[in-house]
Amino acid sequence: MTQADPSGECDVAVVGGGIIGLATARELQRRRPDARIVVLEREDAVGRHQTGSNSGVAHAGIYYAPGSLKAQLCVEGVREMYAFCEEHDIAHERCGKVIVALERSELAGLDTLEARGRANGVPGLRRIGPAELAEIEPHAAGIAALHSPDTGIVDFGAVARALAAQLEAGGAVVATGAGVTAISRDGGPGGAATRVVHARGELRARRVLTCAGAWSDRVAVAAGADPDPRIVPFRGGYLRLAPEARHLVRGLIYPVPNPELPFLGVHLTRRVDGEVLLGPTALLVGARDAYTLTRVRGEDLRATLAWPGTWRMMRRWWRTGLTELHLAASRRALVAACARYVPAVGPGDVEPGPAGIRAQAVARDGALVDDFVVHEAGGAIHVRNAPSPAATSSLALARLIADRVAAAG
Repeated sequence: MTQADPSGECDVAVVGGGIIGLATARELQRRRPDARIVVLEREDAVGRHQTGSNSGVAHAGIYYAPGSLKAQLCVEGVREMYAFCEEHDIAHERCGKVIVALERSELAGLDTLEARGRANGVPGLRRIGPAELAEIEPHAAGIAALHSPDTGIVDFGAVARALAAQLEAGGAVVATGAGVTAISRDGGPGGAATRVVHARGELRARRVLTCAGAWSDRVAVAAGADPDPRIVPFRGGYLRLAPEARHLVRGLIYPVPNPELPFLGVHLTRRVDGEVLLGPTALLVGARDAYTLTRVRGEDLRATLAWPGTWRMMRRWWRTGLTELHLAASRRALVAACARYVPAVGPGDVEPGPAGIRAQAVARDGALVDDFVVHEAGGAIHVRNAPSPAATSSLALARLIADRVAAAG
């Protein structure tokens, strides 16, 4: 990104160069083209964490409780995301999704999802039987399914890079290698209100927005926010189908999820590059960037274990945790879980795949926070929880955040 100086005074400082921070910075720039906007990203490129390390699914809005921010912003956001990709020639495809019930006990869950999807205005959603399922996904098994033709796949990393390019073309500074170390209120000269110290200098900003993903709680608390909720990192590990087995999956094949959890379960996902992923697992890990299982960071592990919500969550979901541990430890178990939906998939059809980190906010009482959380504290606006479908929703979520930044100012 730019080598321009990310120091001095600015109108808006955005902490975090993921898709949410970049989309919101672009929205603020559109509203005030004359404003000096500086985006501070700790890594050497934008979109390195959740933005660039997810399955690439553009969700249609089926899963989310009607009236929630996720429901509202996902349905708006996916439409805008497809339009943005078309405008900027970014790889994407409306490949469609089937959410498959294997047993009669899952039909009630399918009913709930169908009702939610219709309440949220998901286009084209329909219930299908085994015959239609076989037409859409010839190798899938199931007694019933929901078909969402508007669900698709997107190269979200490319979207982040396009947003950064737009920002720089409009005069903003997008600074990489600029991890923030301190945020404090400081009247300063010229009416600036907040001092932001980072690896490449220091900013005095009239408004500050933090969108730090896996580090969002840490940055927010440094600015004076409440420690509740805390980010607890979950590693999502994938396998990938070998090239000769990719024909077994045409689009996206998902299970009926547990409605009490924000995770969607193990699924099969075609990506824009033609690869097919199997997973993810959802394993509590000892680092906020534990893309390899052996990576443990003392500060991250202490923060997770010191949080009362972690232990309350584990007490409630320990059986689920054991299942996830088994899936993460055994390739055969993960393949078997996927083969319930595509029986032709066997252990010889898979290769090692990528991994991502879900920055999941956990409340003090142990609840897994299941909606986007944006609030003001310490003179700044903080995005405290933005897991999936945040990438899908990013352009719509950016407007909501920008409204709050403007109101705070």
